[in-house]
Amino acid sequence: MAKKIFQDKKKLFVGKMNLKLKKRTIIKCLVWSVALYAAETWTLTQADSDRIEALEMWIWRRMEKISWADNVTNEDVLKKVNESKNMLNVIRQRKRKWIDHVLRQDQFLQEIFEGRMKGRSTR
Repeated sequence: MAKKIFQDKKKLFVGKMNLKLKKRTIIKCLVWSVALYAAETWTLTQADSDRIEALEMWIWRRMEKISWADNVTNEDVLKKVNESKNMLNVIRQRKRKWIDHVLRQDQFLQEIFEGRMKGRSTR
């Protein structure tokens, strides 16, 4: 769905828009919000992480009109757009905030999560 949003807004890349504005408005507001919807509840496997990183690099390459056939490394693409791989870090931050929120609300869940048991321990 994020790729579809990106393709729909492709017309905005034709004009001479500032790189900061492209990144902030189109990529981070429109595309990332769709791609990371409810990410704090996801259970990520290594395959999922790889696909998320691939999506992020696909977005930056398309934004700069760099083809895979051009033999440009991902590091060079990230330097060109002055970014780093952020999507997985954003997901981790959202997960931390979400679990903090859940633990503040539910005392029973907090006790289970922290491993505290009421009563005396047996021999």
